[in-house]
Amino acid sequence: MDKSFHMPIQVKITLLSFLIVAFSILIGGIFIFGNIVSVREDEIGKRSMITAHTIAELPDVQKLVREPEGWLQLNPMIENLRKIHQADYIVVLNSQHIRYSHPLFSQLGTTSNSTDESAAFAEHEYLSKAAGDLGIAIRAFVPILDRDNEQIGVVLVGNILPTIPELINDLKGEIAMILFLTLLFGVCGSWLLARRIKKETFQLEPHEISRMLVERTAAFNAMHEGVIAIDNNQIITIFNEKAKQMLHISGDVIGRNINDIIHDTRLPEVLDRTSPIFNQEISVQNRNIVSNRVPIKIAGKTIGAVAIFQDRTDVTKLAEELTSVKAFVEALRVQNHEHMNKLHTIAGLIQLGNLDDALHYIFQITEEQEELTRFLTKHIHDDNLVGLILSKISLGRELGIELTMDKHTKLDRFPADMDHHDFVLIIGNLIENSFAALKYCAEETKQVYLSLYQDERHCQIVLEDNGPGIAEDIHRDIFDYGFTTKGAEGSGIGLYLIDQIVKKAKGELKFTTRPNEGTSFFLSFPMHDTEENQDD
Repeated sequence: MDKSFHMPIQVKITLLSFLIVAFSILIGGIFIFGNIVSVREDEIGKRSMITAHTIAELPDVQKLVREPEGWLQLNPMIENLRKIHQADYIVVLNSQHIRYSHPLFSQLGTTSNSTDESAAFAEHEYLSKAAGDLGIAIRAFVPILDRDNEQIGVVLVGNILPTIPELINDLKGEIAMILFLTLLFGVCGSWLLARRIKKETFQLEPHEISRMLVERTAAFNAMHEGVIAIDNNQIITIFNEKAKQMLHISGDVIGRNINDIIHDTRLPEVLDRTSPIFNQEISVQNRNIVSNRVPIKIAGKTIGAVAIFQDRTDVTKLAEELTSVKAFVEALRVQNHEHMNKLHTIAGLIQLGNLDDALHYIFQITEEQEELTRFLTKHIHDDNLVGLILSKISLGRELGIELTMDKHTKLDRFPADMDHHDFVLIIGNLIENSFAALKYCAEETKQVYLSLYQDERHCQIVLEDNGPGIAEDIHRDIFDYGFTTKGAEGSGIGLYLIDQIVKKAKGELKFTTRPNEGTSFFLSFPMHDTEENQDD
């Protein structure tokens, strides 16, 4: 048992969101404080400059700055002005750089050797920033001019910039409110988001989802059936190992479009359906498979489709071989019965002494059989199909049904995606259905007509009979799996299999019928792939 600690996803998302919000506040706070400091510097600079201008224009200042020891009267007055204007310090210099006011009484009457005020003695006013014992100060320099605009001194007003802790202390109320509201909404929003995600993941934790994914992948790969799933954009989400083996696919195909990997799965068409398709036999990658295709829905909306299928290629081949054996056994039984009747006829003629008639009869039936065999082998280049038609002609004779071949019959090769198995199944089932319809028909002459024709572009199969026809109310049902009108004798899969072969080969299937006049089936197949025909 895994005893490792797994923090719930709701707690993880809440903590992560909290840290993101806190980090964002920190980064935002840095920029905001930088802006506050800049604004405060501008404000202090303007205030310092206004104070300096006010003092430089005072008549008493202009008068006392010219008098010897004028600082004794000027310094107390400047100190009062400093308090009124909330300046940190004010220094007044006369034209000889002698201090007439200063925060330190001992500096009064002394000469300033600083170079900072040099520009001010050239009648320039400006701001400067300087670091001192009290901190970084913004200083305003303004020249003192008399009534004749002659410079007689300089006023220097300094204000100490507040430090970051002092700014924080000044704004602690606002900062506390912003932090409280931001973190409150951040935590609440994170909690609601985490709860929503937890709900959408069916209350599962990430480690549980990971374990389920591993278990699901192992289960799919252990299945004997092939499993393929796609999303609503036809992108593959599941493709198990059995499906790869069946369809001869290698490599990782997850995340790729299904049509780029397999073009004939017919899985995308399920996305547009509202109901699943069960037990449908189709051909994929030249493999006969039985497929169940089901749309995947959430809240009534289709979000994908899944196909579960079994490979029936080997089983189909075995069934076809068994069917062929059964057909040959039936043909031998019919032929044996027919030859027995012919031998009885020959024996009777010999017993009656009609030797010439007996010999003529032997030549006649031998020539008819050889002529039919020569015609079929000349125009149909497949022994399996020739054998099937010969056996059906013999069976028709036994049943009193005349099976006639079109004199223009021609079949040199099979259409794309088809082989002799498909043709044996189509023609065999069509003939059997016609025989079954004519078996209990009251027609005196029971006829079935078969035509095979093939050129460079198309291959056509036409079969007609003069039976009772197909009832109008079952026209749409005759191709459904399991539907039959033969009762217990029928399987209901003959026309269904024919329809599946027609769809596989991209062919066309039509039929016409009239009550008591007969039924005609018309099948047409392209000789080449549909895309090639379009290119042509």
